[in-house]
Amino acid sequence: MTKDNSILFFLLILLFSCDSQETKDLSTYTVSYSNFENIVTIDGVVEPVRSTTLNCPIYIEGVIAYVIEDGTYVEEGDTVCVIEVQELQTAYNQMLLSLENAEAGINKTKAELDMQYALLEAQVKNNEADTQIAQLDSLQLAYSTQNQRRIKELELEKVTIEKAKHQKKLHSLEIIQQSEIRKLELEIQNLRNRSKTMKEQLDALVLKAPCQGLATRAINPLTGNKLLVGDPVWSNMPLVKIPEFNEVKIKIMAPERDYKYINMNDSVYFTFDAMPGNMAFGKIIKKAPMGQPYKRGSKVKLFEVEASVDSLLTLPEPGFTANCHIVLKQIKDTLVVPQIAIFEEDSMKVVYIKRNRGFEMRQVETGLSSPKEAIITAGVQKDEILLLSKPKTSLVKKKTVLPVIAVDSIANPENEVVNK
Repeated sequence: MTKDNSILFFLLILLFSCDSQETKDLSTYTVSYSNFENIVTIDGVVEPVRSTTLNCPIYIEGVIAYVIEDGTYVEEGDTVCVIEVQELQTAYNQMLLSLENAEAGINKTKAELDMQYALLEAQVKNNEADTQIAQLDSLQLAYSTQNQRRIKELELEKVTIEKAKHQKKLHSLEIIQQSEIRKLELEIQNLRNRSKTMKEQLDALVLKAPCQGLATRAINPLTGNKLLVGDPVWSNMPLVKIPEFNEVKIKIMAPERDYKYINMNDSVYFTFDAMPGNMAFGKIIKKAPMGQPYKRGSKVKLFEVEASVDSLLTLPEPGFTANCHIVLKQIKDTLVVPQIAIFEEDSMKVVYIKRNRGFEMRQVETGLSSPKEAIITAGVQKDEILLLSKPKTSLVKKKTVLPVIAVDSIANPENEVVNK
């Protein structure tokens, strides 16, 4: 062998060794049938399905005198908020004073009326005595002169008239007393009813927890912050919320790029950073039609999406962060390849298939796809080995383009069954 031939042979061996080493270093993927899933993952927050909201009583305007610390666990009956209405407290104190004076007044009036009645009753009794005396004197009229008899008869008649007068006056006084006392009693009852109503209003200003739970302060609509002592409150304004822990949902703030692909009833499974190993499953149950800016002045919008939690391993606490894996599309038992195995060449989608020596560049057609995977509808078969990175041009030994009928089958789904 000449010197030149030896050098050429050595170069060929070196080139072949380099190509073989590069071929070995390329990552590959074996085509197989599997389930295609297009999943988008967004963080959400665990929220209670139901919660009890304690509002400011109707027709009340006041200020917060006390409110429980945010996130405090309370038992049923614990005081969570106290509202102060100075005008109502002052009116109640004045009402109590008026009621006390009225009750004292009726007692005094009753005593005075009793005295009047007793004096008149004494006069009636005196008149009865005078009548009896006059009647005794009338027995002696047979032995008296005519003038004396006439005088006695007039005295007896006078006594009889006085008796009727006193009895009538006594009866009238009794009616007058009953009427006056009844009037005072009605006035007292009115004061008692009004004071009772005010007391109920004051009692309603002390808000107590109707159930046990984690109490949180509501947002002050005037400041946008949690309510504080001294903040003004008004009729039906939410003050404190106590969530129920037996059922939860997941609130998701989805960016617009993901929101438009999410549909009602899409399946979702959840994982929780704070609870490793815990999983939950549910579905999309609500989509807000309008988005809200990510932050003030931002053009980026977030859309509120709500997901149910239908089954789970362990109930997460409200406030926990949930990793929400939303299944947008799912197809079982189909040819699925990684997106990184698909390349663009001359406006065609191609893959590189490993052969005994070198690689084959082959045109493919794809169906549904996700950021990670794509369904291959034509161009590759099960168990073929694809490259996950583009090889050197020198290693590509063959190029295959799909027949026109295969391309048309993608544009015309009705041909898909025939081509298969």
